Amino acid sequence: MSVQPSRPDRTDATVPARAGAGLKAEHVEEILTSSADIGFFEVHAENYMGAGGKPHRQLEAIRDVYPLSLHGVGLSIGGEQPLDKDHLQRLAALNKRYEPGLFSEHLAWSTHDTTYYNDLLPVPYDKATLDRVCEHIEEVQDVVGRKMLLENPSTYVAFEQSTMSEIDFLKEITRRTGCGLLLDVNNVYVSCTNHERSAETYLSEFPIGDVGEIHLGGHAPDVDDAGRPLLIDAHDREVDDAVWPLYEMIVSQTGPLPTLIEWDNEVPVWSVLLAEAQAAERILHRASATGLQRAV
Repeated sequence: MSVQPSRPDRTDATVPARAGAGLKAEHVEEILTSSADIGFFEVHAENYMGAGGKPHRQLEAIRDVYPLSLHGVGLSIGGEQPLDKDHLQRLAALNKRYEPGLFSEHLAWSTHDTTYYNDLLPVPYDKATLDRVCEHIEEVQDVVGRKMLLENPSTYVAFEQSTMSEIDFLKEITRRTGCGLLLDVNNVYVSCTNHERSAETYLSEFPIGDVGEIHLGGHAPDVDDAGRPLLIDAHDREVDDAVWPLYEMIVSQTGPLPTLIEWDNEVPVWSVLLAEAQAAERILHRASATGLQRAV
């Protein structure tokens, strides 16, 4: 892959504490012609691992105007196998080429032997997994040359072999590796509903001082084999009414943070996605105003 030199006319790489949206090819022309008022765009790294073509032309045009966040979905940080060296080098090249303000990956695994699963699968929270995840994160940060954010997962099953909570697992990862966290509030709500736990309690224990970005997205309701409520992290609809108050609870404590609206399936027209980002932006403004009042 050929790496293009940095362009001096690009916007500041820093991602502002505003709402952003996942970039979709079908929205690019409208975004650019309307000069959309939005904080940043986030892209899945794996969609831009070719050397050129239309995807890169579009991303170059966006990057000249808006800050960018790069989100990996295929590195398999939690997998038992060594990290794919070629994949990791492509991630490093993308970081160098586009200079994103934020770079993140998932706490999950998606590969086994030579098979890639188009899913983000959960890991047990035990010492062996902790050691392996920390080793992988340190390798990523060394190769890419920057701090990575790790996203909390949405889960549907719990492992009997787990010896610590998800919160303690994440805290230990950040302590050992120096990475930051990407707090997906929808994932929290999905997981807590599926495991019959309190999302508010989970968030009250979350190490929010390590959070560098927040994700919001939609989920699909379902039921398990026993007829109990089951939520699927579908990314195919608006942010649920139950998730917005959790988000506001967090940013009222942290102050404004870069917040992404994820909508990857059944993608709507740009105006619908922008409206979701604007809803998050209003909450960020309230959080900012609250912070100013406290400072006074």
